[in-house]
Amino acid sequence: MGKSGFELSTLEQQLMLAALRLHPNGYGVSIRDELEARTGRKVSFGSVYATLERLEDKGLITRREGEATAERGGRKKSYFTVSASGRHTLQASLQAVDALRAGVVVDGVLA
Repeated sequence: MGKSGFELSTLEQQLMLAALRLHPNGYGVSIRDELEARTGRKVSFGSVYATLERLEDKGLITRREGEATAERGGRKKSYFTVSASGRHTLQASLQAVDALRAGVVVDGVLA
């Protein structure tokens, strides 16, 4: 478990990592696109936004509103940033995966 007491799913880890890569301009679509480009994993927009909302509710990411644009029909983009608590939780979660993975051989190759 992370220092904040939250465990992260694989999707939560991946979305947080994508948001960190895109900082400070990561919004739902760009985060989803980054995830797909780097992992080949296709995730629905509904899953992305539901997961980002869950992470926000836990205090692991924060949301800021951008400016309204004509191309979005006057709607504002929501930009997501990983909070300090989120960075600590993500680090602990990734370290736990690394500890489990250490020394594991899959099909003759270290995992």
